[in-house]
Amino acid sequence: MSGPYVIRGSVSLPEAELMWRFSRSSGPGGQHVNTSDSQVELRFDLAGTQALPPVWKDRALQRLAGRLVDGVIAVRASEHRSQWRNRETAAVRLAALLAEATAPPPRPRKATRMPRSINERRLREKKQRAETKRGRSGRWD
Repeated sequence: MSGPYVIRGSVSLPEAELMWRFSRSSGPGGQHVNTSDSQVELRFDLAGTQALPPVWKDRALQRLAGRLVDGVIAVRASEHRSQWRNRETAAVRLAALLAEATAPPPRPRKATRMPRSINERRLREKKQRAETKRGRSGRWD
């Protein structure tokens, strides 16, 4: 592997807590690709990890609840023929997923009032447009 996969700041995925599983990739391929174990499944125990700060961990558990199985998140990669490249892809994908799940919530929108002049101009232009369209009709009421 190319090194620690940074989630955000100084927090990175601990290599000791990553569980790897390899299996045969499905799909078309050459003579050797169907017999090599190139599909990679990377599992990370999110509920039991000590690598994440408690606030991040709670946030990630809440946001990824639909993807967790007994507190463990799994990521698969089988795009490449090389097992090593699939390992890289899976680790980067897991780090990106955790970075997105642990991100702080966006700031709430500050409500603002629309100025009266803008609203009046919008209504005036709307009436003018309606008059233009009414003038196109065949009736002369």
